[in-house]
This record gives sequence, structure tokens and C-alpha cells, in this order.
Amino acid sequence: MKDGSNGWFYAKRYGYGAGWPRSWQGWVVLVLYLSSALAAALLLAESSMIAFIAVMAALTGAFLIIAKRTTTGGWKWRMGEDREGGTW
Repeated sequence: MKDGSNGWFYAKRYGYGAGWPRSWQGWVVLVLYLSSALAAALLLAESSMIAFIAVMAALTGAFLIIAKRTTTGGWKWRMGEDREGGTW
């Protein structure tokens, strides 16, 4: 989404990465990630820690890939300049 089109996440004003979701698709991805993380914690609480870490690594990796590909303006280091696509 580096072309300035409407992405699913805002770019951060300071630092590197994505900020808050800016569309319903971004909110769905965030809610799915958080609910999956909670389900993994509850289901794997009695299981091994290695299984929980593996599931969380996969979930987090997938979430980060989606967020990076759908952030307006892309991921780059920012030091307070206006973000593309909004005022968040």
C-alpha cells in the first residue's frame, strides 16, 4: 500500500511500523489476532510452553505481514512528519 491508496492501517507518526487500524478490514484483522492469541493462551495453558510460543510466533508473524502489506505509506522510520492518509 505504498502507493497512497486507502490501506487498512495508519502509518505511525513516530518510529517504524503500523499504527491503529483505519478501515473495518484492519479492525477485523486486529480482533482476529487478539482473539486467537487469547484462545491460544487459554487452550495451551495446561500444555507445554514450547507449543504456546510456536503458536504465538506464527500468529504474530502472520499479523505483522498483513499489517506491513496494508499500511498506508508503507513502513519506514518517521520522526513526526505528517502521515499519509490521515491525522491519527
